[in-house]
Amino acid sequence: MTALAPSVLRSWRTPVVLLICGCLISILTYGPRSSLGLFLTPLSTTNGWGRDVFATAFAIQVLMWGASQPIAGAIADRFGIAPVLSVGAVLYGIGLTMMAYSTSPTTFHLTAGVVLGAGLSCTWFNMLIAGFGTLMPPEWRTISFGIGTAAGSFGQFLFSPLAVGLMDVTGWQNTLLIFAAMLMLVIPLSLVLATPRMETGAVAGVAAQSLGEALKEALLHRSYVLLVIGFFTCGFQLQFVTIHMPAYLIDRGMPASVGAWTIAAIGLFNAFGSAYSGYLAQRMPKRYILAAIYFSRAVAILAFISFPVTPFSAIAFGAVMGFFWLSTVAPTNGLVMVMFGTRWLATLSGFAFFSHQVGGFLGVWLGGIVFERTGSYDAVWWLSILFGVLSALINLPIVEKPVMRREAAAAA
Repeated sequence: MTALAPSVLRSWRTPVVLLICGCLISILTYGPRSSLGLFLTPLSTTNGWGRDVFATAFAIQVLMWGASQPIAGAIADRFGIAPVLSVGAVLYGIGLTMMAYSTSPTTFHLTAGVVLGAGLSCTWFNMLIAGFGTLMPPEWRTISFGIGTAAGSFGQFLFSPLAVGLMDVTGWQNTLLIFAAMLMLVIPLSLVLATPRMETGAVAGVAAQSLGEALKEALLHRSYVLLVIGFFTCGFQLQFVTIHMPAYLIDRGMPASVGAWTIAAIGLFNAFGSAYSGYLAQRMPKRYILAAIYFSRAVAILAFISFPVTPFSAIAFGAVMGFFWLSTVAPTNGLVMVMFGTRWLATLSGFAFFSHQVGGFLGVWLGGIVFERTGSYDAVWWLSILFGVLSALINLPIVEKPVMRREAAAAA
C-alpha cells in the first residue's frame, strides 16, 4: 500500500476530515465491544449459565478476531479499507443481534464468538491505522495513530455508562440491538477513508514486494518477532480486565454501576494516554515507550490487588490502567511502519495483532476457567503482572530502523 500524492490530500479529504471520520469509526466500533463485559451477569442469569460459558464465547471471539485479522489486513492492503470496514460493520451488527437471542451455549459461542469476532477483525484499529498511514502526510501519521486510538477509548468511556443506562430502561437484549443499529453508521464513514487498490508495478525503481515476501521478511526479522511476542501481554491484560472486571467487582458487593464507571474511567484516561503515546512516538524511541507501558501496567495491577477493593480504588485503578490501556497501539504500529513501510502495513500489523489476541484468548478463557474452579481470579491477576514485566524486558532490544530492502529503495 503506497501513500497518496500530496495533490490528493489537497482535495476535500484533508487530514482533519480524515482524522474526524476515522475517530468516529473508532468510537462506534470500539465502544460497544468494550462494554460487553457488562452483559456477563444479566445474560448468564437469564440463561442459567456459569461464567465459563460467557468466557468461552468471548475467548473464541478474541481468537477468531485475531486469526482473521491478517486476512482482513491483506484484503484491505490489496483492495482498500472501505469495503473491509463496511463488511465488518455488517458482521459486527449481525453478531450483536444474534447474541441477544442466543439461548444455548453452542449458539452463543457461534454468534458472540465466531460472527462477532470476524466483524471485529474488519473494523479494528489496524484498518484505521492502515488508512491513516496511506492517506496522511508523513508529519500526521504517528500522531493520527494515537488520536484514532484515543477516540476508541473515548467510545469506551461513552458506551459503558450508556450500556448500563439502556439496560435499566430497555433491557439487555434491546441494548444490544441498539448498538447493532448504531454500527451501520460506519458504512458511510468508511467511504471517506477509502484507499486505492494496490499498484502492482515497481515503486521507486525497486521491484514490488509480494505478500509472501513481506511475511517472510517480517517473520525472520528479530525486532518484529520481539514486538509480536511483547504484544501478547497487551491482549492478555486488556481482555481479562474488560470481560471479568465488572463481575469481579460485583463479587465484592458493589453495584453494576461501579463496574461500568471503572470501564468508563479506563476509556476516558486511555483517550489521553493513547494521544500522548502517539505524540511521544514521534519524538523518542518507541521501544522505550512500550517497555514503560508494560511495566507500569504490572505495577498498577500489583497495587490494585494488594489493597481492599472499594469503589474509589476500582475507579482509580481504571484511571491509571486506562492511561496505559491502548497506548501500545501507536508505538507498535509505528515500529512496523518504520521497519517495513506502509505497503503491507495492515497485514503486518494484523499478524502482530494475532499475538495480541492469542493473549486475549488466554486472558478471557483462563479468567472464566480459574474462577469456576477456584472461586477467585487471583491466579490470573498474578499472571498479568508477570507478563507485564517480561514484555517490558522483551521490547528493550528492538532495533528501530528500516529493513535493508527499504534502505536500498530509499537510495534508489
